[in-house]
Amino acid sequence: MTEEVYLGIDTSCYTTSVLFMDRRGRALTEARRILKVKPGGCGLQQSEMLYQHTRNLPDLMEQAVKGHDFSVRGIGVSYRPRPLEDSYMPAFLSGQGFARSMAALYHVPLWQISHQENHLEAALWSAGGPKTDRFLFLHASGGTTDLLLVEKSGSSYTLTEIGSSLDLHAGQFIDRVGVAMGLSFPAGPAMEKLAEQHREICEIPVSVHKTNVSFSGPCTAVLRKLEKGAVPADLAAGVQWGLAETFVRMIRNAAGENNISQVILAGGVSSNQWIRRHVEAKLAKRHIKVWVPDSRYSCDNAAGCAAFAYRQGERHG
Repeated sequence: MTEEVYLGIDTSCYTTSVLFMDRRGRALTEARRILKVKPGGCGLQQSEMLYQHTRNLPDLMEQAVKGHDFSVRGIGVSYRPRPLEDSYMPAFLSGQGFARSMAALYHVPLWQISHQENHLEAALWSAGGPKTDRFLFLHASGGTTDLLLVEKSGSSYTLTEIGSSLDLHAGQFIDRVGVAMGLSFPAGPAMEKLAEQHREICEIPVSVHKTNVSFSGPCTAVLRKLEKGAVPADLAAGVQWGLAETFVRMIRNAAGENNISQVILAGGVSSNQWIRRHVEAKLAKRHIKVWVPDSRYSCDNAAGCAAFAYRQGERHG
């Protein structure tokens, strides 16, 4: 039996992903692949990202559609990092080109959104809220530490940056410390697992000024402690605490300034379970509701692109 679906495609810096969603907004099947980074490496050049995405997409499509008979009603794809006119990154060209070709071949609508909007859409779809027209969105990942004011506008959302990191992003902080500890890149999952073995949380500095933050100083402090023989598991726990406390303070300050009481988290860093629990517990004392998607849909994925296409397609019939 043929199933009518919406297709989402996302080609971020370190993950290629596709997802099919049915007309009731349910994820039917998906496939994703993390890009390969050489051992000891701290990232990839854009040309290498583009090359790996181009090779991954056919494999992932074959994997996702196996055993299914789909009729595609529309396609959503991420085509730039942020919803800004000058936002550009070559890694997204592979997904955008693939999506445009499919849309032209099958004569179906194509909706293009930014990678940041994809994260927001995936988080909203997975978490089921906030159900309000105005809230905060913390996007914390390897390439982003942004706090945004989200305002609903028709069937879309307007994102306004009201806080950010002044130097390193949260994920870069984790990766620099993790690689120094001998962990593989990207180091987030391994760092979280290492932190579970801590005996005490190593104290590290936190740098927050209103809604802007800095991770350069805290990162330097952690690396120095590592050089002096600090226990890696205790340091990993300290990094988690420092990140969580940073997020709490910037969200708390923004909520007060903008008279908002709800925030949603997304991005690879915010998928860390310890960080989530700390943020939720601390902000609950301030009567700020924290919405968290399933960790699988917090890190890079194509669910947001599919959810956006689904909402637009069903809205316009």
